[in-house]
Amino acid sequence: MNTTPRPRAFRLPSSTTLTAPGAGDSIVEDQPDVFAPQPLDEQEIAVETAQKRGFLNQFRITWGGMLWAALSGLVSLAIGLWVTRLVDELFTRAAGFGWLAVVLAIIAGLAIIGLCWREFAAIARQRKIARLHIALAHARAADDRDAARARVGELVALYAARASLAAARAELQRLSSEIIDGRDLIDIAERLLMHELDAQARRTIAKAARAVSLVTTISPRALFDVLFVAGQAIALLRKIAEIYGGRPGLLGFLKLARSVGTHLAITGGMAVGDSLVQQLVGHGIAAKLSARLGEGVLNGLLTARVGLSALAVCRPMPFVVETVPGIKDVVPDLFSGKVA
Repeated sequence: MNTTPRPRAFRLPSSTTLTAPGAGDSIVEDQPDVFAPQPLDEQEIAVETAQKRGFLNQFRITWGGMLWAALSGLVSLAIGLWVTRLVDELFTRAAGFGWLAVVLAIIAGLAIIGLCWREFAAIARQRKIARLHIALAHARAADDRDAARARVGELVALYAARASLAAARAELQRLSSEIIDGRDLIDIAERLLMHELDAQARRTIAKAARAVSLVTTISPRALFDVLFVAGQAIALLRKIAEIYGGRPGLLGFLKLARSVGTHLAITGGMAVGDSLVQQLVGHGIAAKLSARLGEGVLNGLLTARVGLSALAVCRPMPFVVETVPGIKDVVPDLFSGKVA
């Protein structure tokens, strides 16, 4: 019988006592416990607050909600009554027209059901990503190996249809059974899966910011500026959500916009953008620039800030290994002629 002891993992204490050979005195050397729970930083707390406010907010009965629900019900009843009268009138004219109206009404009803199902599925995906982000952040902070393996498995399943991440998924699945430290597993998952997605999101933000800056600078009408900036912001939020697997519908987009607005309010996006403008144009140079050019630069920077907030709340895991992108990471693309 083989009596060789099997290797096993163990935790080091927070302090280690070292005794010199032949000496009676001990030297106590305090060392940080790398396995102790780590508190979440302010940036992660802001992201989780924004996600809970937008994606994970609980349903509450309010007077405004009751008003919209009642008005929606009245409009639905009015449309249903109109369709019923239309079908009856068509039946009185010709039976063929009546049956044609019935078939068209059924098709319209099925389409409405399909749209509602797609909206609920999109909201469920966004909720899943937000919960996964929070679970991964807390699993890493607690160094929970079992929770880390389970959540990393969910992360791999989230991108199972991404052909570009096939090699990264295979490598991560191989390492999941070999790595015994929860934090290391989550860090490796971020390095393998998020690097390409983060780069794609940064390119998307840079393109939108440069387009807003250029159009705002050369546009002759303020109304066109407002419409273009709003359209670019909507498209940017949807694109970033799609990059990380969200693909929001109409209601999902409203929740995403609420999360982004909350994140901007917490992190002070307007102040960051304005201070960065002052850094870019220099002391006194801003007064020498044309008003349209300055407005274009500011709009481009604020568009980039909105995109970065969307990146933070749509990302399914916190930034640990990868560098947190800032406005300075996309501003060079805003002023140069290329986006890399």
